[in-house]
Amino acid sequence: MFGSKCVSRLSDEAHFWLNGFVNKQNCRIWSEEQPEAVQELPMHPEKCTVWCGLYAGGIIGPYFFKDAVGRNVTVNGDRYRSMLTNFLLPKMEELNLVDMWFQQDGATCHTARDSMAILRENFGEQFISRNGPVSWPPRSCDLTPLDYFLWGYVKSKVYRNKPATIPALEDNISEEIRAIPAEMLEKVAQNWTFRMDHLRRSRGQHLNEIIFKK
Repeated sequence: MFGSKCVSRLSDEAHFWLNGFVNKQNCRIWSEEQPEAVQELPMHPEKCTVWCGLYAGGIIGPYFFKDAVGRNVTVNGDRYRSMLTNFLLPKMEELNLVDMWFQQDGATCHTARDSMAILRENFGEQFISRNGPVSWPPRSCDLTPLDYFLWGYVKSKVYRNKPATIPALEDNISEEIRAIPAEMLEKVAQNWTFRMDHLRRSRGQHLNEIIFKK
Protein backbone atom coordinates (compact mmCIF):
# COMPACT_ATOMS: atom_id res chain seq x y z
CA MET A 1 0.00 0.00 0.00
CA PHE A 2 2.95 2.30 0.35
CA GLY A 3 3.98 2.10 -3.28
CA SER A 4 4.33 5.10 -5.57
CA LYS A 5 0.88 4.73 -7.09
CA CYS A 6 -1.15 3.94 -3.99
CA VAL A 7 -0.59 5.65 -0.66
CA SER A 8 -2.19 4.64 2.62
CA ARG A 9 -2.72 7.32 5.23
CA LEU A 10 -3.42 6.20 8.77
CA SER A 11 -5.09 8.63 11.18
CA ASP A 12 -5.76 8.97 14.88
CA GLU A 13 -6.23 11.41 17.76
CA ALA A 14 -4.52 11.54 21.15
CA HIS A 15 -4.76 13.55 24.36
CA PHE A 16 -1.67 15.34 25.69
CA TRP A 17 -2.06 16.37 29.34
CA LEU A 18 -0.16 19.43 30.51
CA ASN A 19 0.98 17.59 33.64
CA GLY A 20 2.40 14.73 31.55
CA PHE A 21 -0.18 12.23 32.83
CA VAL A 22 -0.37 8.99 30.84
CA ASN A 23 -3.65 7.12 31.08
CA LYS A 24 -2.83 3.51 31.99
CA GLN A 25 -5.90 1.54 32.99
CA ASN A 26 -3.88 -1.15 34.75
CA CYS A 27 -1.89 1.23 36.95
CA ARG A 28 -1.90 0.10 40.62
CA ILE A 29 -0.13 1.21 43.81
CA TRP A 30 1.35 -1.54 46.00
CA SER A 31 2.64 -0.89 49.53
CA GLU A 32 3.17 -3.27 52.45
CA GLU A 33 3.81 -0.50 55.01
CA GLN A 34 1.05 1.92 54.00
CA PRO A 35 -1.72 -0.04 52.25
CA GLU A 36 -4.03 2.98 52.59
CA ALA A 37 -1.75 5.14 50.39
CA VAL A 38 -3.48 6.82 47.47
CA GLN A 39 -2.29 8.34 44.25
CA GLU A 40 -3.39 11.95 43.94
CA LEU A 41 -4.14 13.15 40.43
CA PRO A 42 -5.79 16.36 39.23
CA MET A 43 -9.52 15.94 38.76
CA HIS A 44 -9.59 17.98 35.54
CA PRO A 45 -6.03 18.45 34.23
CA GLU A 46 -5.51 20.73 31.28
CA LYS A 47 -5.02 18.91 28.02
CA CYS A 48 -5.06 19.32 24.27
CA THR A 49 -6.44 16.87 21.73
CA VAL A 50 -4.28 16.30 18.68
CA TRP A 51 -4.99 14.66 15.33
CA CYS A 52 -2.33 13.43 12.90
CA GLY A 53 -2.22 11.46 9.69
CA LEU A 54 0.82 9.32 8.93
CA TYR A 55 1.97 7.93 5.59
CA ALA A 56 5.27 6.79 4.12
CA GLY A 57 6.02 10.28 2.81
CA GLY A 58 5.49 12.18 6.03
CA ILE A 59 2.99 13.36 8.63
CA ILE A 60 -0.07 15.53 8.01
CA GLY A 61 -0.59 17.63 11.12
CA PRO A 62 -0.64 18.14 14.00
CA TYR A 63 -4.18 19.49 14.11
CA PHE A 64 -5.36 20.78 17.49
CA PHE A 65 -9.08 20.64 18.20
CA LYS A 66 -10.34 24.04 19.38
CA ASP A 67 -13.67 25.80 19.62
CA ALA A 68 -14.67 29.07 17.95
CA VAL A 69 -12.83 31.19 20.53
CA GLY A 70 -9.66 29.08 20.51
CA ARG A 71 -10.24 26.97 23.62
CA ASN A 72 -9.06 23.35 23.59
CA VAL A 73 -11.85 20.83 23.16
CA THR A 74 -12.22 17.10 22.65
CA VAL A 75 -13.47 15.50 19.44
CA ASN A 76 -17.09 15.14 18.44
CA GLY A 77 -18.71 14.50 15.07
CA ASP A 78 -18.94 18.13 13.99
CA ARG A 79 -15.34 18.87 14.96
CA TYR A 80 -14.06 15.75 13.24
CA ARG A 81 -15.90 16.62 10.03
CA SER A 82 -14.58 20.17 10.21
CA MET A 83 -11.04 18.78 10.46
CA LEU A 84 -11.61 16.53 7.43
CA THR A 85 -13.11 19.29 5.31
CA ASN A 86 -11.03 22.29 6.33
CA PHE A 87 -7.67 20.72 7.12
CA LEU A 88 -7.09 17.20 5.79
CA LEU A 89 -8.57 17.50 2.31
CA PRO A 90 -6.86 20.85 1.52
CA LYS A 91 -3.56 19.42 2.79
CA MET A 92 -3.93 16.37 0.54
CA GLU A 93 -4.54 18.64 -2.43
CA GLU A 94 -1.55 20.79 -1.49
CA LEU A 95 0.69 17.73 -1.27
CA ASN A 96 -0.79 16.21 -4.44
CA LEU A 97 -1.71 12.98 -2.66
CA VAL A 98 -3.80 11.02 -5.12
CA ASP A 99 -5.16 7.46 -5.27
CA MET A 100 -5.00 7.37 -1.50
CA TRP A 101 -6.46 4.96 1.04
CA PHE A 102 -7.72 6.40 4.34
CA GLN A 103 -7.78 4.47 7.61
CA GLN A 104 -9.54 5.39 10.85
CA ASP A 105 -10.61 3.55 13.99
CA GLY A 106 -14.18 2.90 15.08
CA ALA A 107 -14.78 5.97 17.26
CA THR A 108 -18.38 7.18 17.05
CA CYS A 109 -17.40 10.59 15.66
CA HIS A 110 -15.48 8.82 12.88
CA THR A 111 -18.28 6.50 11.87
CA ALA A 112 -21.24 8.87 12.16
CA ARG A 113 -23.34 8.98 8.98
CA ASP A 114 -22.20 12.48 7.99
CA SER A 115 -18.54 11.65 8.61
CA MET A 116 -18.78 8.52 6.50
CA ALA A 117 -20.47 10.50 3.74
CA ILE A 118 -17.47 12.84 3.52
CA LEU A 119 -15.10 9.88 3.34
CA ARG A 120 -17.13 8.13 0.64
CA GLU A 121 -17.29 11.31 -1.41
CA ASN A 122 -13.54 11.84 -1.29
CA PHE A 123 -12.12 8.30 -1.09
CA GLY A 124 -14.80 6.22 -2.78
CA GLU A 125 -14.27 2.62 -1.72
CA GLN A 126 -10.69 3.28 -0.64
CA PHE A 127 -11.06 3.68 3.09
CA ILE A 128 -10.76 1.35 6.04
CA SER A 129 -13.19 1.87 8.89
CA ARG A 130 -15.89 0.27 10.96
CA ASN A 131 -18.99 0.30 8.75
CA GLY A 132 -16.79 1.19 5.79
CA PRO A 133 -15.99 -0.58 2.50
CA VAL A 134 -13.11 -2.38 4.24
CA SER A 135 -13.70 -3.26 7.89
CA TRP A 136 -11.11 -2.33 10.48
CA PRO A 137 -10.91 -4.85 13.36
CA PRO A 138 -11.68 -3.47 16.82
CA ARG A 139 -8.98 -3.28 19.51
CA SER A 140 -6.23 -3.39 16.90
CA CYS A 141 -3.80 -0.76 18.18
CA ASP A 142 -0.86 -2.97 17.18
CA LEU A 143 -1.83 -2.36 13.56
CA THR A 144 -1.91 1.44 13.78
CA PRO A 145 1.48 3.22 13.60
CA LEU A 146 0.14 6.24 15.45
CA ASP A 147 -0.66 4.00 18.43
CA TYR A 148 2.41 1.79 18.41
CA PHE A 149 4.88 4.49 17.34
CA LEU A 150 3.93 8.15 16.94
CA TRP A 151 2.08 9.06 20.14
CA GLY A 152 4.52 7.28 22.44
CA TYR A 153 7.52 8.71 20.59
CA VAL A 154 6.22 12.28 20.76
CA LYS A 155 5.10 12.03 24.39
CA SER A 156 8.58 10.82 25.35
CA LYS A 157 10.00 14.13 24.12
CA VAL A 158 7.51 16.97 24.56
CA TYR A 159 7.73 17.12 28.38
CA ARG A 160 11.52 17.35 28.64
CA ASN A 161 11.53 21.12 29.17
CA LYS A 162 8.42 20.92 31.39
CA PRO A 163 6.04 23.16 29.42
CA ALA A 164 3.99 25.28 31.82
CA THR A 165 1.16 26.23 29.49
CA ILE A 166 -0.96 24.57 26.83
CA PRO A 167 0.46 26.83 24.05
CA ALA A 168 3.98 25.80 25.09
CA LEU A 169 2.96 22.14 25.03
CA GLU A 170 1.38 22.57 21.58
CA ASP A 171 4.58 24.22 20.32
CA ASN A 172 6.60 21.27 21.61
CA ILE A 173 4.25 18.80 19.93
CA SER A 174 4.50 20.62 16.59
CA GLU A 175 8.30 20.90 16.80
CA GLU A 176 8.85 17.26 17.70
CA ILE A 177 6.57 16.03 14.92
CA ARG A 178 8.33 18.23 12.36
CA ALA A 179 11.69 16.93 13.59
CA ILE A 180 10.95 13.25 12.96
CA PRO A 181 13.41 12.12 10.27
CA ALA A 182 12.03 10.93 6.94
CA GLU A 183 14.10 7.75 7.30
CA MET A 184 12.33 6.92 10.55
CA LEU A 185 8.90 7.33 8.96
CA GLU A 186 9.95 5.10 6.08
CA LYS A 187 10.94 2.39 8.56
CA VAL A 188 7.61 2.79 10.34
CA ALA A 189 5.82 2.32 7.02
CA GLN A 190 7.89 -0.77 6.23
CA ASN A 191 7.12 -2.19 9.67
CA TRP A 192 3.39 -1.60 9.13
CA THR A 193 3.58 -3.44 5.81
CA PHE A 194 5.44 -6.27 7.55
CA ARG A 195 2.68 -6.50 10.15
CA MET A 196 0.02 -6.66 7.43
CA ASP A 197 1.94 -9.42 5.63
CA HIS A 198 2.21 -11.37 8.89
CA LEU A 199 -1.54 -11.12 9.47
CA ARG A 200 -2.30 -12.29 5.96
CA ARG A 201 0.02 -15.29 6.28
CA SER A 202 -1.16 -16.20 9.78
CA ARG A 203 -4.84 -15.53 9.05
CA GLY A 204 -5.20 -12.93 11.76
CA GLN A 205 -3.09 -14.41 14.55
CA HIS A 206 -1.42 -12.31 17.24
CA LEU A 207 1.80 -10.43 16.44
CA ASN A 208 4.02 -11.98 19.13
CA GLU A 209 6.79 -12.77 16.65
CA ILE A 210 6.90 -9.13 15.57
CA ILE A 211 6.16 -7.07 18.67
CA PHE A 212 8.43 -9.05 21.02
CA LYS A 213 11.11 -9.83 18.47
CA LYS A 214 14.58 -9.07 19.81
